[in-house]
Formats: sequence, C-alpha cells, structure tokens
Amino acid sequence: MTRRTKYSREVRERAVELVLERQREYDSQWEAICSVAAKVNVSTETLRKWVRQAETDAGVRPGVSTAEQERIRELERENRELRRANEILKAASAFFARELDPRPPRS
Repeated sequence: MTRRTKYSREVRERAVELVLERQREYDSQWEAICSVAAKVNVSTETLRKWVRQAETDAGVRPGVSTAEQERIRELERENRELRRANEILKAASAFFARELDPRPPRS
C-alpha cells in the first residue's frame, strides 16, 4: 500500500537541495532548514526528516537508505504471503489426511 504525500517528489528534492546549498550561509543546518521551510511552505520537522533521509541515502549519515527500506518492506510482504500459504497448505493436508484415513471415525 503506497502512502500518499502532500508534497510531490520534485518539491521534496528541491527543498532538500536548497537546504544543502544554503547551510553554509547559516550557523547551523537547523537555521537553514527553518529558513527554507518558511520559503517552501513546509513544516520545519518535515523538511528536517527529508534532509536526514537524503543524507542517509547519500551515505553521509548512518541508517537505512530508502532503497533498503523498500527492499525490507517487499521482503516482509513476501514473508506474510508465504506464511499465509503455508497455513493454507497445512490445513488442506490435515483435511485430506482425515479424508483418506482408512480407519473408521471414533464415536
């Protein structure tokens, strides 16, 4: 299930790019984030998260990259499907084992 966002990818990328370009003009990255957030009309916390994720994706900051997150999400989905299929197969094999059992049912 895809999460819908209020902001397009282009807006996010441009806002992060502005922060990274302009952070040298400010005393801290946070001040640059506050400035750009006001100009782009995005909350400072949202922009801060975008910047942190961009730094992680670039390898500047430790953490799980966007590509790795997507791969983990896909593997978890596949794992859920396989577990569900296993449960169905177990139930089916138990059902057919009872059906094919030559012994009469107990009363």
